[in-house]
Amino acid sequence: VQLQASGGGLVQPGGSLRLSCTASGRTFATYGWFRQATGKEREFVAGRRWNGSTTRYADSVRGRFTISRDNAKNTVYLQMNSLKSEDTAVYYCAATSRTLIFSSMTGENEYDYWGQGTLVTVSS
Repeated sequence: VQLQASGGGLVQPGGSLRLSCTASGRTFATYGWFRQATGKEREFVAGRRWNGSTTRYADSVRGRFTISRDNAKNTVYLQMNSLKSEDTAVYYCAATSRTLIFSSMTGENEYDYWGQGTLVTVSS
């Protein structure tokens, strides 16, 4: 089982990017996106049950980022709009076979599988 993250790159402040996370081999019950900026700890960004019944966002990205999925492609997306310099980080997708409750979605230890990370740089 692998998670493949992609879509990172360089974007100007105010711009948009869409990250993708494709799972090979199976579908998971809950997906999450985390990020780690240089010199900082990894932090939760967004989480979503595959069936869409529960979605959670970090306060810093709510209203700007959207997590969604494509059934046919077994892919989870993170649409990032109105990007800021503080969004610069390596973004990781994560997944678990467990259906996480809202309060558990932010915990790194709740996720069993991780992608390799994709770098997002927001700079003019």
